[in-house]
Amino acid sequence: MLPIVDKPAVQYIVEEAVKSGIESIIFITGRNKKSIEDHFDKSIELEQMLEEKHKYEMLKEVQTISSMASIHYIRQKEPLGLGHAILCAEQFIGDEPFAVLLGDDIMTSEEPALKQMIQAYETTNQSVIGVQKVDVEEVSKYGIIQPKNKSGSLHEVNDLVEKPSIEQAPSTIAVMGRYILNPSIFSYLKTIERGVGNELQLTDALRVVCEKERLFALELEGKRFDIGDKVGYMKAMVEVALKRKDLRQTFLSYLEGIVEKERANNFS
Repeated sequence: MLPIVDKPAVQYIVEEAVKSGIESIIFITGRNKKSIEDHFDKSIELEQMLEEKHKYEMLKEVQTISSMASIHYIRQKEPLGLGHAILCAEQFIGDEPFAVLLGDDIMTSEEPALKQMIQAYETTNQSVIGVQKVDVEEVSKYGIIQPKNKSGSLHEVNDLVEKPSIEQAPSTIAVMGRYILNPSIFSYLKTIERGVGNELQLTDALRVVCEKERLFALELEGKRFDIGDKVGYMKAMVEVALKRKDLRQTFLSYLEGIVEKERANNFS
């Protein structure tokens, strides 16, 4: 529930999904995550108070949050990795393709990142992962794909490597926390062995997809921010604030003043 300007980060992710046409959302949560449920729940008392105080803009925002989508919650009883979290939703998802959006990854773009991927899925009917190129020094932070074929911004994936060294990295094309998966992924997650930390790694299941089916990677347009990283979180805060018409000019003037002051101090 980290805030970015005046909304929790998770709301930006839900908004991306809704703008991409998603109508039903499942949160896979752990212990002490009731604040997420409370945020997206309808609060009659709060709405009444805002209406009585004639705070209609805030009332509209609160009502929008509770009606964005059909939202459900599933508890992951043990932190056994991303693959295990996805398995927790199998009974709810059934035999349908579905999207996975990671909570630490905020994307800003003209067209929602997930919508870009849905268009790629409709072309291929195969699982699609969202990727972007990173500096070679950063490959050890990400899952890295080994591309096979490329058509525009869409790659067919030959293999994936989780957080490789610079020497082991097959490319600099990194997975960015957005996935559209066919339901066959569930059977692969049940057959792979647990990896580091006794966790089920989604990357290992995706490698099976590469072998038995086809896997595609779409280079996403837009910027991605890892809000699990302190600098990434601060960058997200600045970028989102500058996109707000009601904040941009005042905040930009403030930032320019700080930069000028820092430059003066460095040269004094």
